[in-house]
Order: sequence, then C-alpha cells, then structure tokens
Amino acid sequence: MKVAVLGSGIVGEVLSNGFLKHGYEVIRGSRDPDKLKDWLMKSGAKASTGTFQEASKLGELIVLAVKGSAAKSALGLCVPANLKGKTIIDVTNPIGDTPPVNGVLPFFTDFNSSLMERLQRFVPDANFVKAFNSVANVNMVNPTFSDGMPTMFVCGNNERSKGTVREILTQFGWEAEDLGTAEAARAIEPLCMLLCIPGLLRNDWKRALRLLKT
Repeated sequence: MKVAVLGSGIVGEVLSNGFLKHGYEVIRGSRDPDKLKDWLMKSGAKASTGTFQEASKLGELIVLAVKGSAAKSALGLCVPANLKGKTIIDVTNPIGDTPPVNGVLPFFTDFNSSLMERLQRFVPDANFVKAFNSVANVNMVNPTFSDGMPTMFVCGNNERSKGTVREILTQFGWEAEDLGTAEAARAIEPLCMLLCIPGLLRNDWKRALRLLKT
C-alpha cells in the first residue's frame, strides 16, 4: 500500500518513518516539497515527496498530519477527486492560536462539535478516521510502556476504513478502541489537551492512555 502523508512537520515525519519501517511506500505531501529534501535523502527507495495534490492522487491511504487550523485548506489543495473513497487518518486537533493556560491548550471548537466532523462535511466522499491525535509524536510508533500496551481511541463513519486503521494501529504497537461514528471525535480530540498538560508544564511527554476493562 502507498501511503500519502500530508504535512511537513514533525508529526508527519514520525508517521512517515513509521510506515516506512513497516514496509509501506510513503509519499509525503507539502505545500512546498523542497522542505522535505533532507528527509527524502535519508529515507530510502520507498520514499518520495510531492505537492498535496500529487501525494493525494498517488496515495491509497491518506494521513492528514497538518495543523488543525490548516487542515481544511490542505484538503482543498488535494482536489476532491483525489480523495474520493479513500481512507483519511485524521491526526489533527483543533488547537487555537492563543497560548496555553497552565498547560491547557485552547481549542477553536466547542464540546458539541469536532474538527473531524467539519472535515468530513468538507470532503463527504472520503472516509475520515480519527487516530494518533491523543499522543505525543515521540510515542506514536511502537511505543514501550512498563504498564503495557497503550490504547488509541478511533472513530469514523466507515467500518471498512476503521478496520484498515485498526490493523495499522496493531502494527504500530497500539490497542485500538473503536468509539463509533464521527461524532465521537468530540470526545477524542480533547484527549490531546489531557495528554499535553504534563508535557507543557513539566516536559513530560512519555505518556499515553490505556483503557482498562473488566
């Protein structure tokens, strides 16, 4: 499978390297592909780069790893036809531009809406699945915790797409917990706030959530 990772930041780099590690082909997309030259030089034969439009056309699976405030414009640059019917792993969070308050990030959504729901309405023919948004980038790929395997909460409207993402999460060392349809992103996205508080206050990012069941 060829995976298109949209975003030239550290989250896009970590996930791109993770997919390469697990044998996928990866094309990273950016508004300015020249930003990715250094990454491309050290990433091997299965790696390539291009614009958002080029990456979304070639990718069988899309990973949206841009700032939440830039997500809609990035999808617009992909061209809707390139996204039709494809699974989009939505890594974004609706983080606002104002500074955190005592480690608590500001969101530009409220608790009765989510960024993923907005993106799903913007590209209705694609299949969005929320994942990888509730953990620091250093722990995204095959994390090791003494307390056991961490849990990644996912949601989306398409069962086949969620199944694909659950398989990827298993490869990446996660237990996937499916919380249902896109509306569940209203609960999943704020988990980013929770995980970031110790990181922003104490630079403690070696954390993840784990769901306990009886």
